[in-house]
Amino acid sequence: MNCLLLSGFLLGFISPRLAEDFDHAYTDLEHYRTIYIAENGPRLSVTTEQTKVMSSRGGNATLPCKFTREATVAPNPKLRIKWTKLTSDYLKEDDVFVAMGFHKKSYGRFHGRVYLQGAAENDASLVITELTLEDYGKYKCEIIDGLEDGTGVVTLDLQGIVFPYFPRLGRYNLNFQDAEKACHDQDAIIASFDQLYDAWRGGLDWCNAGWLSDGSVQYPITVPREPCGGKNTVPGVRNYGMRDKEINRYDVFCFTSNYRGRFYYLIHPKKLTYDEAVQACRKDGAQIAKVGQMFAAWKLLGYDRCDAGWLADGSVRYPISRPRRRCSPTEAAVRFSGFPDKKHKLYGAYCFKASRNA
Repeated sequence: MNCLLLSGFLLGFISPRLAEDFDHAYTDLEHYRTIYIAENGPRLSVTTEQTKVMSSRGGNATLPCKFTREATVAPNPKLRIKWTKLTSDYLKEDDVFVAMGFHKKSYGRFHGRVYLQGAAENDASLVITELTLEDYGKYKCEIIDGLEDGTGVVTLDLQGIVFPYFPRLGRYNLNFQDAEKACHDQDAIIASFDQLYDAWRGGLDWCNAGWLSDGSVQYPITVPREPCGGKNTVPGVRNYGMRDKEINRYDVFCFTSNYRGRFYYLIHPKKLTYDEAVQACRKDGAQIAKVGQMFAAWKLLGYDRCDAGWLADGSVRYPISRPRRRCSPTEAAVRFSGFPDKKHKLYGAYCFKASRNA
């Protein structure tokens, strides 16, 4: 018996009076007196083969999770498998899926889209089908076996693109709720910090601060300059910190991924006003395209067109994948021509035709 165990054994036989005297004399030990001794080690362990899984909107993903139980422990018909999704600020968890024996239940927007892979008795991997932009994030796998429990965390990442956005009203006009709606209206969601960081590493440089999904306001700089934190600073993601979601107003960084459908420039005999562009797309069996759809087509499909055209938010843009004279001579980019008067007959139209099975 080692000294630690012997000490605990002897203290068990000290009289209440002596114990009180001991407590009084050694008050600095108040937070250090609880001793936990595991004789045989944990009877349950949870592992994830990957910490990150990559997929895209509309696809499927399998989040790995396996557990091992001590071989001498009898099977537990009430062993519980629970999957939750961590929110961006980590203040709460959203229920995704729970299984106990033959009882299985999916929750909320995951209903009917999730199930356990069940490749083996100890396989608790979760399959998510028909992925949406909102499915991006961190998921927790929790195994509860009587008094024992274990957890693992897996990140679901989506292939896509981050783009900065501000509305016709101009820059720095969006509180957090407005920013959420603005991204949603453009077939996107508010980007996370990790997504913005990856975009910065990929060369995104934008001097206007924008909301992120955790409620912080940041912006990516690859070429330091005076109006953007100073020319003597290092490149990086500049951080304004957490801001009041109701009061403070900024731009927003949106994230979008693959889509099911066809994005295209409408061939038309003449230039159009905004309303004419909307009607022309409808006549072609489509809708006027959204900003997120243009960015996705440009980044993920290499879409290239040197014709400025109307988009659903009233802006005029065009995507250039092959830089060239008179289009975008120095870089591949989605070129922005502003929010012109909707009555001007100066532009074409970009349309989006959704797939029938989308």
